Amino acid sequence: MMIIRPIERRDLADLLTLAGKSGVGLTSLPQNEDTLSARIERALKTWQGELPKGEQCYLFVMEDTERQQVVGVSAIEVAVGLSEPWYSFRVGTQVHASKQLNVYKSIPTLFLSNDHTGHSELCTLFLDPDYRNGENGKLLSKVRFLFMAAFRNHFSHKVIAEMRGFSDEQGRSPFWESVGRHFFSIEFAKADYLSGTGQKAFIAELMPKHPLYVEFLAEDAQKVIGEVHPHTAPARKLLEAEGLRYQGYVDIFDGGPTLEAEIDEIRSVKLSKLVKVMVDDGGYSPSGSTYLVANDSYDHYRALLVHGELDNEHLRINAETAALLGVEQGGAVWAIKLIQEKV
Repeated sequence: MMIIRPIERRDLADLLTLAGKSGVGLTSLPQNEDTLSARIERALKTWQGELPKGEQCYLFVMEDTERQQVVGVSAIEVAVGLSEPWYSFRVGTQVHASKQLNVYKSIPTLFLSNDHTGHSELCTLFLDPDYRNGENGKLLSKVRFLFMAAFRNHFSHKVIAEMRGFSDEQGRSPFWESVGRHFFSIEFAKADYLSGTGQKAFIAELMPKHPLYVEFLAEDAQKVIGEVHPHTAPARKLLEAEGLRYQGYVDIFDGGPTLEAEIDEIRSVKLSKLVKVMVDDGGYSPSGSTYLVANDSYDHYRALLVHGELDNEHLRINAETAALLGVEQGGAVWAIKLIQEKV
């Protein structure tokens, strides 16, 4: 059984193993024990209410209960850019025109931006390749929307998701080679690692403050602006099915797209229901639709996929499922029916 729960200190070794499998480009999951340990502590302090808004982060893990092993991770940053600057490139247009010469040319540009400051962020989504089957990816990604629906007052009005940009099998990013290398003079993997371990001062110190002309970039760099890494395409489709959209912002390192939406307009936030549990091991038959279900406990949050029967007020589940969720007869749970988008 796959279950989602808040991260715990005992998960550090499994988190390090996952980080080693994530490869280059997932800046929020570096293979660095001190950084990951600090990330766990920050998540624990967030749940305990000990951090200011700009430092809060909810970190969830997917656990294979049979093996008692963490096989996936996902997170929500509560408000980016409040404790340190949050950078993106805004893809814009600059017009060069002359009536006298009868010349009119619009040129795409990249402009360094802090426009997403204060927004909540979906981040750190990674699932062990051995578990990329069935509905595991949906569970790991969509559980964050159910959590935001249940505890809406903890988050901003808007949420963003920086998607991993294109890099080849050797970890080479065409966008970095054409942009970042000229200002940083280091390899993409190193810049990616430094950013992921919290060493971000170099971004503000070295990135250009003036617009960059896209046409001056190498052709392969131009082509990947707003494109995702092949392994990230399923995650993008899941988020777009929820209503997040690309609005012209890209990552400053690899050119990957930033998706965004008003939280209250996200499908799983709008359509999720708070219902009561009916525990039934007799007439219950696990042949109904698939639902993402979570308890209503902030401190002991649990979520999993359930084949059950849902009406406007009740969700019928068996005793084993109720125990995993930590709820009893008549207890409250949040539920949303999974849509069958292809990913």
